[in-house]
Order: sequence, then C-alpha cells, then structure tokens
Amino acid sequence: MDDVTLARALHVLAIVHWIGGVSLVTLVILPLARAVGPEGVALFERIEHRFATQVRLSIPLAGLTGFWITWRLDLWDRFADPAFWWMTAMVALWVLFMTVVFVVEPLLGHRIARAARWAPEAVLSRALRLHLVLLLVSALTVLGGTAGAHGYFLL
Repeated sequence: MDDVTLARALHVLAIVHWIGGVSLVTLVILPLARAVGPEGVALFERIEHRFATQVRLSIPLAGLTGFWITWRLDLWDRFADPAFWWMTAMVALWVLFMTVVFVVEPLLGHRIARAARWAPEAVLSRALRLHLVLLLVSALTVLGGTAGAHGYFLL
C-alpha cells in the first residue's frame, strides 16, 4: 500500500469517527438528555467528555491526512475551482471543529456548564440547534466530497 492510499484510508476512518460521532450526539444523545430533564445535562456531559477525548485524535488525523493527500497529489489548484467546492468546505469544516474542540470548549466550557446548571433546557436546546446545523453542513460536505472524489460534481 502506498502512502496516499494509506492516507486516504486513515482520512476516511477519521471522518467516519468524527462525523459519525457528531451524528450520534445530535440525533440520539442530545434529544435523550433533553427528555431526561435536569439530570440530562450531567448525562450529556459524561458522554460528551468521553467522545471529546476521542475526537481530539480523529479531527487532527483528518486534517493531517487531508493535507498529506493534497500535497502529495498536488491538488492545490482545486481550491480555486468552483467544481471542487467540497474541498474548501472540508477545510472550513475542519477549521471550525478544530477551533471549537481545541479553543472554544477549553475557554468557555466552564461558563456553559455553569449556565446549564441554571437553565438546563435552554442550554440543551441551544446545543441541539447548533449540532443540527453542524451535522447538516457536515453531511453536505461528506456527500459533496464523496461524489466529487468519484467524478460527480454537485453544483
């Protein structure tokens, strides 16, 4: 197996873990936490903490392998081509999640936890709305990237 094939396989594995986890959190865990009531915040925090530890590996791995593939195959010109919008979307999504996981959560996590103690339903509802938007953008990016990688361009 050559280095690009290995990078692609690791890239897909990282994306499946990362976006699959976002899907689980969005479609299963947050609705369950909201249904449980005030204890739902503690439930969500326990589950999210375990996933956050894992995703701190899969998000950087996705970025490193994506960069490696782009560099090795000299795909930089695709970022200027509208037909390859999904490559720019991948990078933007990656930067957004890296920022949230490695900057926003460490800086603001304690404030969010404190707000959740006073208004759990409002915080969980806001978290669900945010996750729904992130999941939608992620799903469109995965769809566009998968189709585009196989020569079908969704424009």
